[in-house]
Amino acid sequence: MGPEAMTLMARAAAAGGAVGFRAEGALDIASIRSISSLPIIGIRKTGRSAAGGVFITPTFETAAEMAAAGADIIALDGTARPRPSGQTLAGIISRIHGELGLPVMADTDSVDSGLYAEDAGADVVGTTLSGYTTDTGVSDLPDVELVAALVAQLDHPVIAEGRYWTREEVAAAYSAGAFSVVVGSAITNPMMITRRMVAATPRAASNPVLT
Repeated sequence: MGPEAMTLMARAAAAGGAVGFRAEGALDIASIRSISSLPIIGIRKTGRSAAGGVFITPTFETAAEMAAAGADIIALDGTARPRPSGQTLAGIISRIHGELGLPVMADTDSVDSGLYAEDAGADVVGTTLSGYTTDTGVSDLPDVELVAALVAQLDHPVIAEGRYWTREEVAAAYSAGAFSVVVGSAITNPMMITRRMVAATPRAASNPVLT
């Protein structure tokens, strides 16, 4: 969408009561920072072909870009999958803490990866990758069970993220012990929002292509 559109969405989200943002790329982060002092979780997506599937802030260098743009928290892939140039999760987190002075959110897909990320030094663990890796099944629903399991086993806060579309689902995540909930496409993707609504119409029932 570009920085201008994302910044308008951020302004509207803040007016609606959002207490922070998760933004991708230095341009979007810097633009949002220019209009808001709310915390920004910054990420950098580099493409699924890199590092055997690790594409969310896979290196310290990508983390540094987000910090320079104004991110308050760096989010990265928190699984045990390999990263570029032999970098390790623990090594990247250590450098983010030491050189950038910022906390780290680890995007995970399971209890095992949540424990791995916490051991590596992550300050907060998210359920972001549940359903999006080869180790987890695909679902249209948020993984509230993973939120509860991580809360039960981790010492650090758990952020619920991934396929949260309704306020009932958000409430369920908090009931499961989530520290906070990241809502993405349900706010920022008009095409997907429209598609979900169209899928409930009689026209969609007679023409499945519309769904």
